Amino acid sequence: MDNVIVCDQVVKQYGTTAALNGFDLVVPAGMVYGLLGPNGAGKTTAVRILTTLARPDAGRVEVAGIDVVTHAAQVRHRIGLVGQHVAVDDVLSGRQNLEMFGRLYHLGAVRARRRADELLEWFGLSDTGDKPIKNYSGGMRRRLDLAASFLVAPPVLFLDEPTTGLDPHNRNQVWQAVRNLVDAGTTVLLTTQYLEEADQLAARISVMNHGRVIATGSPEQLKSRMGGDRIDIVTHDVADLPATADVVRPHLRTEPVIDVDTRRISAPVDDPVVALADIAGALRRSEIPIEDIALRRPTLDEVFLRLTSGPAEHITEKDYA
Repeated sequence: MDNVIVCDQVVKQYGTTAALNGFDLVVPAGMVYGLLGPNGAGKTTAVRILTTLARPDAGRVEVAGIDVVTHAAQVRHRIGLVGQHVAVDDVLSGRQNLEMFGRLYHLGAVRARRRADELLEWFGLSDTGDKPIKNYSGGMRRRLDLAASFLVAPPVLFLDEPTTGLDPHNRNQVWQAVRNLVDAGTTVLLTTQYLEEADQLAARISVMNHGRVIATGSPEQLKSRMGGDRIDIVTHDVADLPATADVVRPHLRTEPVIDVDTRRISAPVDDPVVALADIAGALRRSEIPIEDIALRRPTLDEVFLRLTSGPAEHITEKDYA
């Protein structure tokens, strides 16, 4: 199967509010696919429909080649879901929770125990696996909830903001576990508020706003919309920003962006090496005190903010060719 998820002109209305308004999505098999958007963009509604927890008002939705409306039970047998809220039993220990879920998945006692031990190791919970869940921190509960969803490798796994509340170390553990699952053949649809997470994991990304997809491409393709390399200049004093901008402006092809809070001036450059040398020389001659000057690639955060800050035309991968 080439495409594991297909949404075609999906509409979902809640009263007078259109949560989804012509939502289109095509997710190829065997990858992590990121679905991004601001709060209220429709991400959670889309996931609820794809996982048969809600019905669309119009449009076509298929998961693993099966219509989610007419054959919802068949879809549920082929998917896994990690929602935004932890769903584990406080009375049982971490290991007992995983073994219980394993038995519910018909793994058998021995296989469920072996898989529980493996997942406790994956998610850094081996030392606390025999403690009751009521003694777990919020981050530990979240990791255990994620581990439970990895007990079996479903053809399609939906991760709805899976690392919310986790510190960077534990987030990296989850990322590696997701990569392991995809290597084993699972397709993952990821929604997240962490743009770095999508950048690290997703082979392709769709950005949503106002109930529909407004941009699709690989992380690098989306970043290229920002104009390639950028130069950042940080002044010692916020009062120096206007004068610094006047000095660097002749060496830029667009008006620089000035961030007063970080004392930063930023702009795309065509030839990064030449631009860095020219701007550094101009600043040295101006004698304006500079704290830092550096070249960098655009971030997904910048792409996200630009795409979702107002109306946008639909951008697809063919626009990058």
